[in-house]
Amino acid sequence: TGRFILDSIKLKLPVIGPLSGKIAVTRWTRTLGTLIGAGVPILDAIAVTAETAGNEVYTRMLNNVHNSIRQGDTFAGPLKQSKTVDLIVANMVAVGEETGDLDKMLLKIADEFDEQVDVLVASLMSLLEPVMIIVLGSSVMVIVLAIFLPMIQIITGLSGGGAAGGASGG
Repeated sequence: TGRFILDSIKLKLPVIGPLSGKIAVTRWTRTLGTLIGAGVPILDAIAVTAETAGNEVYTRMLNNVHNSIRQGDTFAGPLKQSKTVDLIVANMVAVGEETGDLDKMLLKIADEFDEQVDVLVASLMSLLEPVMIIVLGSSVMVIVLAIFLPMIQIITGLSGGGAAGGASGG
């Protein structure tokens, strides 16, 4: 339950959420597509995929899909109802079911989301560069101020004390 709550929060975060969601979709679609393509029965493939999803939200969604398929429902129906994945993923799964190429469609979804993850990571890296420059510049400024402010205070104190001492002594 705790992991489910943490994964739910992680998926709702502004920048990390979409990235984490796309990575999870890529992981489970690629795993499931590979297993189905290798001839593993769909219920067994979904059970294995649910265990390796890496995100409790997607694990529970795949377990719901597993139970629905066992009861005679389609794969895409529970996906649409869960609202965990994008509608396009559910629609592509539905097309894959109808055409009999579910494994190929799942691998296409994984490839598409892999590309989206690459684009998101590249854009995050381009946003990270200015932030790093600001942080490094601020760090250097703090170090310089930490070195020079005491020196300036000492010099000001000496020059002020020397003028006062000369006036009182004369």
